[in-house]
Parts: sequence; C-alpha cells; structure tokens
Amino acid sequence: MSREWIAITVAALFTFLTRFSFIALSGRWTPSKRLCRALQFVPVAVLCAIIAPEVLSPTGSILPLFSNPRIPAAIVAILIAWKWRSTLGAIAAGMALFWLFKL
Repeated sequence: MSREWIAITVAALFTFLTRFSFIALSGRWTPSKRLCRALQFVPVAVLCAIIAPEVLSPTGSILPLFSNPRIPAAIVAILIAWKWRSTLGAIAAGMALFWLFKL
C-alpha cells in the first residue's frame, strides 16, 4: 500500500470517528454550556479561514492595499453586514465595489 492510500485511509477514519462520536454519545453525554458556547463560533472561524487567504493574498503573496481591490470591497461588505445585518446587501455592495475597483 502506498503512502497516499495510507494517508487517505487515516484521514477517512479520523473523519468518520469524529462525526460518529457525536451520534454514538447522543443522549449519554451532554456537553457543558461553555463548550456549547464555544462551538457556536466554529462556523464563523471556518468561514474566516476560507475567505481571509483569498482576500489578502489572491496571488499567493500579500498585495499592498491599493493594488488589491478585494480588501476595500471586503471591508465595505463587513461593515454593511455588521451595521444592517443584511447578507444580500453585504454581498451586493462588496461585489459592486470590487468590480468598480477592478475597472
């Protein structure tokens, strides 16, 4: 068996066991309030981990602020999402500003 298949098998087992553990322990174990509160931030952290590299270094290296139109567009989108709690408005404003700067 090659190294690649070993890595794939280990990753698959780890993924299966971590997901299955919540099903197997369902009803037998209740997480603490602190853990439940911490788990609420996981989606936001994952989304930031996906988006931040694309915004800050789309070419693989960090670009200066004025040569990277993604940064001001992302800042505006964040401010609109925070102020008005509008996902669609944040996406529309961020994309419009990105296209405007891209011209």
